[in-house]
Amino acid sequence: MMKSSSILRAALKGALAVGIAILSPASAAGENTATAIFEPMLRTLTVTANGNLMQDPVLRLGSGDEIVFSFDEIGDDYRYLRCRLVHCNADWQPSGLVESEYSDGFNYDEIEDYAFSRNTYVHYVNYRYTLGRGELRPLVSGNYLWQVYDENDPDKVLLQARFRVTEDAYRISARADGRTDSGFNTQYQQLQLNISPAAEIPHNPYTDLMVEITQNGRPDTSRFIMHPQRVEGSKVVYDHLPGLIFPAGNEYRRFETVRSDYPGMGVDSTRYDDRLYHAYLHPDYSRAERSYSYDSTQRGRYKIDEYNSTDPDLGGDYIMTRFTLDIPEIMDGDVYLEGDLALRGYTPFNRLTYDRAQGVYTLEVPLKQGSYNYQYVVRRRSEGESDANIGGNFANPQADRNAVAGDASVVEGNHYETINEYNIYIYLRQPGARADRLLGAATIVATP
Repeated sequence: MMKSSSILRAALKGALAVGIAILSPASAAGENTATAIFEPMLRTLTVTANGNLMQDPVLRLGSGDEIVFSFDEIGDDYRYLRCRLVHCNADWQPSGLVESEYSDGFNYDEIEDYAFSRNTYVHYVNYRYTLGRGELRPLVSGNYLWQVYDENDPDKVLLQARFRVTEDAYRISARADGRTDSGFNTQYQQLQLNISPAAEIPHNPYTDLMVEITQNGRPDTSRFIMHPQRVEGSKVVYDHLPGLIFPAGNEYRRFETVRSDYPGMGVDSTRYDDRLYHAYLHPDYSRAERSYSYDSTQRGRYKIDEYNSTDPDLGGDYIMTRFTLDIPEIMDGDVYLEGDLALRGYTPFNRLTYDRAQGVYTLEVPLKQGSYNYQYVVRRRSEGESDANIGGNFANPQADRNAVAGDASVVEGNHYETINEYNIYIYLRQPGARADRLLGAATIVATP
């Protein structure tokens, strides 16, 4: 009888894990600046700021803030891993700074906090690294990639995660609701924001500031507003601009696998087979034509949990989780499972397959026990597109990011009442500068 970890390895062998496209892992890492995993046996990458699951991973420069990175490697063996930082501009491409300009001391550290899974059918090693306690310390504001590699092969990135460091030099006041320039209480939400400097920084707000806004942590919804509507003294106003209008979407769907032997919320049945548990979720249906129904969700996040474990990170097992979406086949697009469980990207890992015999879309993926949020997103195919350039390759900030965004409304619908979360980032790009600075960051929740 094969060990459960060997079974999972066999299930993943030849498949493409999160963040891997047609390219080899090393090649993919060189072209991809998204939060991503490039090694199939690495799973469950989480990024938590200051112990708060719901907090955006943003550190305040010079503060005592911390970010905890956690991930698993399927198997029984520990290996020596290191991590480093890469400073990026607002578009997540590496900036012109050298390592000594953005990282204190040597730009690497050992990942020494690790532990083996306990009483699980699938064996794994859990690794943790706390930024703010170790050797890695960002010196300047901006966007950062935290990259992990084997100490014997530093050129091969195994995984990477995004986070940001802000100077808190701008105060941000914002709101989002259903009163929009495209209609009142229909299928959109619109933002209005005012920003004011909290510190004296010489710059021209009309030409040097860039405002980025994302919805529910989805990078493909990112908008860059390059010019304000007006400036009133020290206050910079962004209002009645097309880039501030977002499709309202719908509340995320939910399920729980905190017990492997009993169906939790959203789970139709469970089965134990070949030393591995399987969870079959209730079939999902289109909500595009249905009325809005409020649900309190984590807006795409997930939490690792196991009902009988004092440390779910080590006691949570991996369960083969089956999704079923009962809708007609979409001929000109692909359906993806969207949420933190797929690292917010579009890869073969989270793409559903249409079963013509049964007339449904299906997907089966190994997920660690916990409480999950997800939704279904349709991405229309474009000529010449491959999986290698889906998710994570960011266009110039001035480009229209909506052209490549996945469309959740096809399956989920749009309802102005949806409780969406909007992340707002204020970047400074001055003429001649070799890096973009992050002057402020804030998160607001829509109040329809």
